[in-house]
Amino acid sequence: MAGNAEKGGRWSRAGWAIGAFMLLLALVAKQFIGEPSWIDNLAQTGTLLIGVGIAVELASRKTGQAAYRAAVGLALGSALLLGWVNGAVGIIGSEDNEANLMYGGVIVVGAIGAVIARFKPEGMARALFATALAQTLVAVIGLVGRMGSGSLEIVTINGFFVALFVGSAVLFSKAARGRPDRVAA
Repeated sequence: MAGNAEKGGRWSRAGWAIGAFMLLLALVAKQFIGEPSWIDNLAQTGTLLIGVGIAVELASRKTGQAAYRAAVGLALGSALLLGWVNGAVGIIGSEDNEANLMYGGVIVVGAIGAVIARFKPEGMARALFATALAQTLVAVIGLVGRMGSGSLEIVTINGFFVALFVGSAVLFSKAARGRPDRVAA
């Protein structure tokens, strides 16, 4: 048991260190280089990593269930990656394509679902299935409206995110079967 706690502690410290390093690097680079947009992107990424780290830490303290902690990590990591990829290069066409704003709605669906579920595993499973459905609807809208450059790209990238959100939902379902309603809001 102590080995698992130590292993989790190592990963936790590594995640915090990476986020802090990115913020520090952005701060130092801004002093010497000036205002290139990649510095701001680095600072934003570091901030997002730290934010996700805080959320995962809080979830880890809330429950001892590995399935719940993994589901939280996968859901937050997927949302972070979705926002990052969409902001950096865009998913439907380029990052300047206004159709990419729909992905903000995907993340909002997940966030509202989590609040409604009061972060309990059974409700979180439903919230993540709804998030996967929202992701699918964005892809369908993009394909039907011919908003992107290639249908294979839209299907592949959105399919990847749908799989991540469904994977998180399945982990939340597993956590709900293990100890229902033990996770208090």
